Amino acid sequence: MDTIVIYCDGACSNNQQRQNRGGWGAVLQYKGKAREISGAERNTSNNRMELLACIKALEAVKNRALAVAVFTDSAYLANCLLQKWYLRWQRNGWLNASKKPVENKDLWLRLLALKDGFSRLTFHKVAGHSHIALNDRADELAREALQKLT
Repeated sequence: MDTIVIYCDGACSNNQQRQNRGGWGAVLQYKGKAREISGAERNTSNNRMELLACIKALEAVKNRALAVAVFTDSAYLANCLLQKWYLRWQRNGWLNASKKPVENKDLWLRLLALKDGFSRLTFHKVAGHSHIALNDRADELAREALQKLT
């Protein structure tokens, strides 16, 4: 079966600080060919970059009827999708378990809308920095992108 494989990652320099830079990167692989995408933002967070990497990668998929497997080392991203935290957030009016507004709601809404547009989409958690070539490359792309911001 033909499957698009995506590895995505985010990075942030001075995460949670007022003046920071974040980058995201993704590698999309299909039928032996790879496409790399990346970008960066100021005044962001690592979690936002993790989400944006996944969003941008899914937006780059042209044929949403194909099977797509997304791999991430982000517990934040993977756990939400695999454990379906978002269903509880939606039921609770986008409040988390502590009754506080869900962080990054704008990106979660974007990602969930994208997710629903795919017929065969799976998410997988991988260990970070575990020498998985495509995961390491996504990390490199994210770090290179944030370095380009001066």
